[in-house]
Amino acid sequence: MTSRERVACALRHEEPDRVPVDLGAMRSTGIMALAYHRWKAYLGLQGGETQVYDVIQQLAQPEQAILDYVEADVIDLGRAFLTEPEDWQDFPLPDGSAARIPAWIRLEPHDGGWIYRAADGTVIGRMPRGVTYLSQCYWPFAAGEEGLERLPEAMEKVIWAALPTAPWHQPATPEYLSQVRQRARTLFETTDYAIMAPFGGNLLEWGQFLYGIENFLYELAANPRKVERLLDRLVEVHLEALDRILPALDGYVQILQMGDDLGSQTGSQISPAMYRRFFKPRHAEIYRRIKEKSRMAVFLHSCGSIEELLPDLIDIGVDIINPVQTSAARMDPVHLKREYGKDLVFWGGGCDTQRVLPRGTPAEIDAHVRDRIRIFGPGGGFVFATVHNIMANVPPANIVALYEAVKRYRTYPLLPASP
Repeated sequence: MTSRERVACALRHEEPDRVPVDLGAMRSTGIMALAYHRWKAYLGLQGGETQVYDVIQQLAQPEQAILDYVEADVIDLGRAFLTEPEDWQDFPLPDGSAARIPAWIRLEPHDGGWIYRAADGTVIGRMPRGVTYLSQCYWPFAAGEEGLERLPEAMEKVIWAALPTAPWHQPATPEYLSQVRQRARTLFETTDYAIMAPFGGNLLEWGQFLYGIENFLYELAANPRKVERLLDRLVEVHLEALDRILPALDGYVQILQMGDDLGSQTGSQISPAMYRRFFKPRHAEIYRRIKEKSRMAVFLHSCGSIEELLPDLIDIGVDIINPVQTSAARMDPVHLKREYGKDLVFWGGGCDTQRVLPRGTPAEIDAHVRDRIRIFGPGGGFVFATVHNIMANVPPANIVALYEAVKRYRTYPLLPASP
């Protein structure tokens, strides 16, 4: 099978020749630049450069040699952009090693670290000395000065909107969308990878980005009518964007990546009743538009313990769930596969990145990966990825152990999992 055929087979809940593999096809299946840099050195790979395409999370764009090494089957549409040397600028990683970030991003040195300012000079992101990622530090509606009439302006002062990754680093004008379609077509015709495009469509998270997490949770309980007006306006924003970009992607991109972190380590952030009132009908409207106007699968990134919300997500058309945070409450892999495996593709869950990958021995990682493949893999419906990104502190030997185990155990027919 080609990589694209392999992924398509898994998405149909059929067994391909091998479990498909993803490293870096979206911003939660990747690797931090510090870990990437050390891993390349450990493998003895010479040349190339560490391109930090996601400056907020400090994620490296996997180079072709790395995609080949891990036998990846999926890539990010953003790879088709920022392809010239002048599209990048030098940037030192926190350990002083050399990397590059997109040329249009203007980080400002500050007290041994970095800050990022909005157009009006407001500091909206910080990366203090010794920290390995950029954090949001400004919430436009936190002081109670919200207003739907200034929502687009407020959204631009949130780092996730101010620092997008390609291809959405430029305004989605008709001229630019024509270029997006051409590059998507070229990527489709010159590779056999499955292709994923980012979108987002977040609702709960946008409320938290605008108000701050604790403030928005308070608003949900205390001022539901106000929240509903905000969410309805956000839906309008997302639908308007989808109507522009879906024609540029359809036919060449197989998976559209959505996001909304609904869970925490111990349970969902909000009750199922609150999810069904505020978010389910609005998520449904967004996902329905994707299904009506494209042939792309709906991929939802939602961290944490979301088991109690999975029936609702299935009901509104989610095809793929990620990152499958199996270390969270009620996210046992055997239970998830048994109860939801016929309806959901599990894209992730392949290796716990909280404890096992950074702290385990290579032998422990091998056994852990073997069992995850044997639990999630039968019947298809599984794409191997780690549970969220590979963090900066993961030893390179453990990354090697991870992907060598994947190669060892990914071929069908799969053996049973350990008792």
